[in-house]
Amino acid sequence: MSDMAPRVGPLPSGPRDAITDVPGVTVGHCTLSEGAIQTGVTVIRPHAGDLYHDRVPAAAAVLNGFGKSIGLMQLEELGALETPIALTNTFGVPAVAAAQIRAALAVNPGIGRELPTVNPLVFECNDGHLNDMARMAVTEAHYRQAHDSADVTVPEGAVGAGRGMSCFGVKGGIGTASRLVEAGGRAVTVGTLVLANFGRPSQLRVGGRALGPVLAERLETARTVAKPEKGSIILVIATDAALDARQLRRLALRAGAGLARTGSVFGHGSGDIALAVSTAYTLPQDPGTPMPAVAMLHEAHLDPLFEAVADGIEQAILHALWRAETVTGRNGHTRQALTEVLPDWGALPAPDAP
Repeated sequence: MSDMAPRVGPLPSGPRDAITDVPGVTVGHCTLSEGAIQTGVTVIRPHAGDLYHDRVPAAAAVLNGFGKSIGLMQLEELGALETPIALTNTFGVPAVAAAQIRAALAVNPGIGRELPTVNPLVFECNDGHLNDMARMAVTEAHYRQAHDSADVTVPEGAVGAGRGMSCFGVKGGIGTASRLVEAGGRAVTVGTLVLANFGRPSQLRVGGRALGPVLAERLETARTVAKPEKGSIILVIATDAALDARQLRRLALRAGAGLARTGSVFGHGSGDIALAVSTAYTLPQDPGTPMPAVAMLHEAHLDPLFEAVADGIEQAILHALWRAETVTGRNGHTRQALTEVLPDWGALPAPDAP
């Protein structure tokens, strides 16, 4: 079976079908894959400049708060992002946050002295089934490697922070997508990226078809069925539409629509957090620099963006599933690729059909 995931919705995608179709956005990975260590770091850079000095508007929506992310409180208060967005495993958060602080200090030595402190932003998922998280293998150097390798080409699947992640009882990881819409008479790009680590096998839906029962049956036969859900998903949205933090939070909430289409019920043990950023303008850290005078997109024109977010998130999750490889890690635990367990998915009768 190829890595061609089913196509979601009628909206066209950008040339890469990736979050990097939004101008200025780049993504980098650092992947750790040796025995019981199956983990990594993924970094999303909204622009190539100094984010501490030239912040971007951002907002988050916590769909289910079972998570250990850092930086969300100030983000909610100020509506601005001042470091790249970092993804890693749960126990890697402190090291990655320290790396973000050091990186900001290297460019702006006055931080924490005559300048305000910096707010690192790190999201996490628990990859403990495949990765020995207790060894705390992620270091500051791994963040720097992911950051410095950021590019417009985005490898997907079992890479970076997605290396050890599981999704619907099979291999999960990184997925990305983009959608192009017209809003308020302007062409707009909406890009999405997910760190998919959620869902029970029986819940999986693909294009509205309940494939979960077949997946669960095959995984039970292979004795690889997942335990009760203890996963998470991080959902990142970027757009070049001029939106303020309040409008971006409205976009972030629509990520839940795309997530639900794949079968998620935002389970008790799942930390489901969405972040939306706009690259249309920057917000100066320097209080002596005037704030930009930006004509925001009218509220009445947001519906096309909402549709793009829902379709893009669903597509990104399917990309994560279809492009992940089988991985064996801690204690010999294995997560099979969905493409190995359901190679005939397209020919299967819909389990919910009469």
